[in-house]
Amino acid sequence: MFGLLGWILFGAIVGAIAKLLMPGRDPGGFIVTMLLGIAGAMIGGFVGRALGWYGPNDGAGFFMSLFGAILLLWLYRMVAVRRTV
Repeated sequence: MFGLLGWILFGAIVGAIAKLLMPGRDPGGFIVTMLLGIAGAMIGGFVGRALGWYGPNDGAGFFMSLFGAILLLWLYRMVAVRRTV
């Protein structure tokens, strides 16, 4: 159970920092921010393993998680801009 709470807390922190680093209009509140951080950690881990920085059972570090969350925000904005144009 603590592992799940750890993911939630880590996701909330990473998602909030990603939103602070990329100011602008983004969707959602706390839940979306938390999910953004968790998904960012997953994407960061995938990218880190693809580049050979992490082993098969290693989780993403803080900076790769932040990179993944920022990448997700950037992709969201690209899709959202195309919808409004």
